[in-house]
Formats: sequence, C-alpha cells, structure tokens
Amino acid sequence: MISLLKNFTKCWWRQKARASLPFLLLFFLPACEYQDLKPIRDQVLVYCSEGNPETFNPQLSTSGVTFDASSRTLYNRLVEFKPNSNEIAPSLAESWSISPDGKEYTFHLRENVSFHQTEHFRPTRYLNADDVIFSFSKQSDNSHPFHNTSQLSYRYYESMGLQNLIESIEKSGQHTVIFKLSRPESPFLATLTMDFTSILSAEYADSLLIQNKRENIDSLPVGTGPYQLTRYQPDAFIRYKAHANYWNGEQQLKNLVFAITPDPSLRFARVIAGECDLMTNPLPIHLMTTKKYPQIKVTTQPGLNTAFLSLNTQKPPFDNPQVRKAIELAINKPSIIKVVYQNNASLANSIIPPTSWAHVNSLSASQFDPQKSRQLLEGAGYASGFELDLWIMSAQRAYNPNAIKMAELIQQNLKAVGISVNIHSFEYATFLNKIRNGEHQAALAGWIGDNGDPDNFFTPLISCSATKSGTNSTFWCDNEIDQHIQQAKLEKRQATRYKIYEKLQQKLRQESPLVPIAHATRFVVLSHKVQNFKMLSTGGVSFEGVYLEQGSNDD
Repeated sequence: MISLLKNFTKCWWRQKARASLPFLLLFFLPACEYQDLKPIRDQVLVYCSEGNPETFNPQLSTSGVTFDASSRTLYNRLVEFKPNSNEIAPSLAESWSISPDGKEYTFHLRENVSFHQTEHFRPTRYLNADDVIFSFSKQSDNSHPFHNTSQLSYRYYESMGLQNLIESIEKSGQHTVIFKLSRPESPFLATLTMDFTSILSAEYADSLLIQNKRENIDSLPVGTGPYQLTRYQPDAFIRYKAHANYWNGEQQLKNLVFAITPDPSLRFARVIAGECDLMTNPLPIHLMTTKKYPQIKVTTQPGLNTAFLSLNTQKPPFDNPQVRKAIELAINKPSIIKVVYQNNASLANSIIPPTSWAHVNSLSASQFDPQKSRQLLEGAGYASGFELDLWIMSAQRAYNPNAIKMAELIQQNLKAVGISVNIHSFEYATFLNKIRNGEHQAALAGWIGDNGDPDNFFTPLISCSATKSGTNSTFWCDNEIDQHIQQAKLEKRQATRYKIYEKLQQKLRQESPLVPIAHATRFVVLSHKVQNFKMLSTGGVSFEGVYLEQGSNDD
C-alpha cells in the first residue's frame, strides 16, 4: 500500500490527473503513466451516491438509495417504463395479454436472457418461467425456503396488497408465465414495473440452498441487469462492471462506481473537482452557483414526490383529528418552500403531486392560521400545549433537501401555538426501521412515486394494509378510505378513477393523519462528459445506455 501511495503521488503531480486519491484506490491502480490512466478513466463513471444500500435485494426495501444500487443496475423486471415517460414497455417479457375479465395476465418471456456470471456462481441456463415464479413466491409464501433470508421483510409487496391480489402464478412452457388475480386491478401492469418485482435467479437460489448459504442471495446478487456487482465497501464505494452478455447489449460504459457520500456539499465539491461525474439532489445553494463551473451542467424535471409530516395516530394526542388539524394550521408551508427549497418546489395540497393525473387542482393547500390552531388545541383539551418528539433522517432526499432546516422551521411554528418540539436525527436505515415499527410520535417523511399510477401513493401511504408493513407511517386505518382505494383499483376508466380519488383526497384533508408540505423539483448535476443520461419519471437514477465522452479528461 505504501508503494501504491508513492506511485500515486508521483503520477498525480507529474501528470495532474483529474482524479483523487480515493478514486484511484477504488481500482488499486499500480504505478501509472497518464496515457495509461486516461483510457481507464474514460471507461469509469463515478456517481456520488447518498448512502449505503440496505441490501442488494430490492425485494426487501422501499428505499430509493437501495433501488439505485440494486434493481436499476443489477436486475430487470417483466416490464419497464420508457425513459421520461409513463408508457409501459417490454423488458424481460417481450409481450403480454390480459383476459377480458381483467383477472389473468399472460407474459411471454424474452429468450436467451443471461444471468450474471460471478466468482461465486456460473449459470447453466437462460432466464425462464421458473425464475419469475421463484421471485414472486419467495415474497408471498412464508414457508418458502428463501422467504426469511435477512432481518428485512417484503414491505413493498405487502403494502401493495399483492398477497391478496395474486392467487397463483403458473407457467405454460419455459417462456410463458400466467398471473391469476383474485380481482381486476387497473394498476397491475404499472405495479410490475416497480423495483420490488425484480427477477432473481432460481438456479442461483438452488445452489445456495445446497451450500447452506441462503443469505448470500441478498448480499452477493445475481441478476440479468446491465451491470453486475464486483465489490462493496460500506460507507465508501460500490463497484460494478458491465454485464458482457446483457440481453439488451453490453454497455459502452464498462465500469460504474457509486462513491458513497452522504453529505450533499461534499458530493457537489467532488463533482466540481472531477472526482465524481454525477450527483442527484443538490442543495438549492449549489444550484445558484452552477453557472460558475463550465465543466458541469444541470438537468431538471418536476418531481413525482411528496414531502410530509407524518403523525402517528396510534399515539396520543395524534389519535385526535382536531389536534392533527391544529398542527397543520400552525405550519407555515410557504415559508418552508422559500427557505428550504429556495422556491424549487410547489406547495402540497395532498399527497398527490401536480404531475399526476389524479391531482385535484381545486383542492387548495391548507392556510397558515396560528390563531385557528390555538383554538382547536384548546377545544381538544391542550390549551397549554404539549411536548412533541419530531424525528428526521440524516440523509438528504429528493423530496426534502434539508430535513433539519425544515424541522427547525416547524419547531418555531409549533412553539408559537404552545407545542414544544424536540428534534431527533437518525441515520437513514435506522430511521426507516424505527418508523416502520411505529416507534415515532411524528416524523418528517416523504414518498417518491415508483410506477406513475396514483395508487402507488394511496395504497402504500394511507391504506390499512400498509399499516402492517409500516409504509403507512401514520398507522391510520379508515374503512371508507380503504373502500375508495379498492374501488379505484377495480375501475378501468381514468375519468371515473379521478372522481374516486377526488373524494379520497377530500376525506384525507378532513382527517389530516399527515401534513402534506411540498412537491420538490428534481435536479441532477453532472459533468459535460456524461452522455445519454435520462432522468427517470419515477425518480432515482439508471445508468443503462449512459457513456462518457471519450477524450474528455484532458487538462
């Protein structure tokens, strides 16, 4: 290692390479000459990511950080969204058909789809129907040998209600799979684009079972995706290489690195310095300075996301809707939009963002009214106020660029109506786990739409089934709301679904289990040498088809 450092220092000062010590150490490069280093760097894209993935099995997470590191790099699903679109396109399934009653979906799988060949597994066959059946049955069947491979659970599968929707999955030949549903489900195809429906290798699972190493399926992944994992160092980096036998063509970009950098200011500094080629979710202050740096560019789009204050309705005083409404009226949302988002967000009137067809424009956002808030608190028996623990996550998210600043503004707002707020910050994974277990009183949370359908907000965030999986962090269960949600799923006509969702959002406003705050605009800061990068309409990042402009690292 000492020799490596000496060689690096010599190469750095002699050739002024546009790479840092941490970057080179990722690849353990020997003594170098610039002409040798430069072609290698042209084939490596470094993404400054926000944190460690919970797992490399996207079935076990609801985290965008995890999805970026796993499902969007390592795996594919039966169907996908086209880039920058909500149009569903073929992926592992090259075609499909739906029965007239809407209860049977038949998928015809693509042939000659290869799984990753790794140090620990060499596949002997292509993808087939057994892999699809395995990938879903391990999530739904408690007795499946791969159902309990980690301390994580299948929260997304459960929160979307698939355990009650999918009656069976059958194969008809090696490349045909039939999903039989208990009822028609309008968003079902859209659901199958979601990260937790990624297809894993049944053959790999069989080999792990023989070796008594079932847990490796979550940490040593084998997928069909454009990249395969080569090394992971927690709190440091994730390394990938291009999948040589990828069914959609080997990637022009041969190496991909996630440089794990939780601090947004450090991420921005690394992009400016050329250590990283791309970052998401820059702080508003960074956006104000990007014009000073000709080596970078910024892409943007409206976000399919919502930031909100979640109130645990299982804990007093938040079991009282009058108290919940008082808190909503006490929060100065326009001030939060200005200070936290620097006006790069829209005011939320519900959990549904304006980019969704189910957004109700006529439903105005709640007004800032401290006087009315105090009256409601007095009527609820809290004239002297109360003490409140507000939990936030340390990681920056697309829907909330600065959780601590937002929490401090809410703290000031609630103090004015007699509520004393204690702010507690947790590491991202710890925060998610505690919230899912219902340990919080109140928490700053949010949601990024994963499939473009409004049901992807309603079912995981406010349905009764989602209280069991914990994605409904308010733990509020209302039978009328649940009936609306199920009714909308059964309805094929969008206009009729809209009317149902309109009633649902009005009911949600009355009960206020959560306080919608903002819908953030999405930004990506990237080097000019990054080519063909497309923002996903559902959030997150994908590097399929992305490449670096050759010869772009000259000084």
